[in-house]
Amino acid sequence: MTDKELADLIFPNVTKSVEDYEKIYPKRNLSEGARVTRFAPSPTGFVHIGNLLQALTDFLLARNSGGVYYLRNEDTDTKREVNEAVDKIMETLNYTNLVPDEYEYRGEIVGNYGPYVQSERREIYHAFIKHAIEIGRAYPCFCSAEELDIMRKKQEAKKAQPGYYGAWAKCRDLTNEERAERIKNGESYVIRFKSMGNPNRKVKYNDLVTGLIEFPENNNDMVIMKSNDLLPTYHFAHLVDDHLMRTTHVVRGQEWLPSVPLHIELFQAFGFEQPDYIHNSLLLKQDGDVRRKISKRKDPEALMSYYIEKGYPSISVIESLMTILNSNYEEWRDEHPDVSFLEFPFNPAKVGTTGALYDLEKLDNISKNIISKMTKEEVYEELSKYTEVYDKDFYEIITANPDYTKSILNIEREQEKPRKDYACWMDVKESIWYMFDDLYKPESFEWKNVVDKEEIKNILNTYMEKFYDESDDKDTWFNKVKELTKELGYADNMKEYKANPENYKGNVSDISTVIRVAVTSKSQTPDLYFILKLLGKKRIIERINNL
Repeated sequence: MTDKELADLIFPNVTKSVEDYEKIYPKRNLSEGARVTRFAPSPTGFVHIGNLLQALTDFLLARNSGGVYYLRNEDTDTKREVNEAVDKIMETLNYTNLVPDEYEYRGEIVGNYGPYVQSERREIYHAFIKHAIEIGRAYPCFCSAEELDIMRKKQEAKKAQPGYYGAWAKCRDLTNEERAERIKNGESYVIRFKSMGNPNRKVKYNDLVTGLIEFPENNNDMVIMKSNDLLPTYHFAHLVDDHLMRTTHVVRGQEWLPSVPLHIELFQAFGFEQPDYIHNSLLLKQDGDVRRKISKRKDPEALMSYYIEKGYPSISVIESLMTILNSNYEEWRDEHPDVSFLEFPFNPAKVGTTGALYDLEKLDNISKNIISKMTKEEVYEELSKYTEVYDKDFYEIITANPDYTKSILNIEREQEKPRKDYACWMDVKESIWYMFDDLYKPESFEWKNVVDKEEIKNILNTYMEKFYDESDDKDTWFNKVKELTKELGYADNMKEYKANPENYKGNVSDISTVIRVAVTSKSQTPDLYFILKLLGKKRIIERINNL
């Protein structure tokens, strides 16, 4: 029996050939140097920050070269598939504005190289596996799970290289007649790739990040099609898809480096042009005195849902990842503070080769700076979008009077050095709740033992009776506060107070703190003058009277 006859026996319903699919998926009509990249997550869990780093790299490579960036759903591992995982992937890409040029979602296909879901490409894979059998590079293996387990234990006992190869590959040298007979008898089987590699030889590979690497050649006859659902394994599926979708650059984590020899051999066996690989380093977290890999189980910030639910502006997350991707990004950003990150000359050769520290404090600083540069209208719009989903009560409050809310958000915003109070939209409520009567908590005052209660009453009564006028401009208001300070025996000059503290009850800061805490219950707030202006005389009096 010939290899072709065996292939026909295994795949009697496969009518299209490899050549047919080459015509269906021709080379892309792109300019020279254009990169075709793919973000190819498996729907086996929720999207993590490492996934986003890969997607960002894919996005930049394609955008900077006039290429194509597409999404491929690698769902061949059906046992580990998680419900709603695909929705979370699309939610993340929409949130970060890293929407692919080509994708498939909820029945809609955008692009000419689909389907972009691997489980829908079964007949394509079968055509290529059939071809592999025809050319003598694949064969059926009838070894049971129990037999393979016994083999592994023997290899361990002999300290032999693990895997299915050489004398351990008991089904490799069966005749086609023997194979056909066992198939006709209904025996279960998988399809294995027939490796021609020799681990005593080296395969050289030039990674765009790590540079030139040498590995022993692959000699394992890896499974390329499973028996339970007739779907290919990742190793084979990505070979076919990357070839037919004309992928030029593959971005993935460094955990895939050991698979490079196998993937190189697969591409060579089929005569396909191999894409360039970019293996990003792992993201690390500082945990006490040690740095460790960010864990999806231990670290909430590992999952993209963390950033979405807290309401980080997506550009903040992107900017923080850009500082990881290229070591010179922060210098470039300092020189181009108002330019889109898309203008940055991204270079994969400058991606770090060791684990990169992902720092939440750094993210917060980046995000505070970004939000501080937004207009009050932009902040209000984004805050409204966020609270409508994650805090409906607060949404109702801030949208009841948009102009008032915008005025609050604008305090100390339109100045040379704007305040940087919030890193994410979740932070806003905690920063401004006291400006809304529905949220104001007069029982939670932060007096911090500035002065005693009787003195507090004296300060407030004197201020309201003799000095407060809601029509005052800021300079007039501040001068009156200083007059109040002197009248009550406090120093209106901090320098004088520090030189002679024994001569005064306190200083102008103590007076301001009493007024601030009386109307906000907080000792730290934005500019007190603007807070008083927005609250108005009636509400100020009400709050003071409720002390």
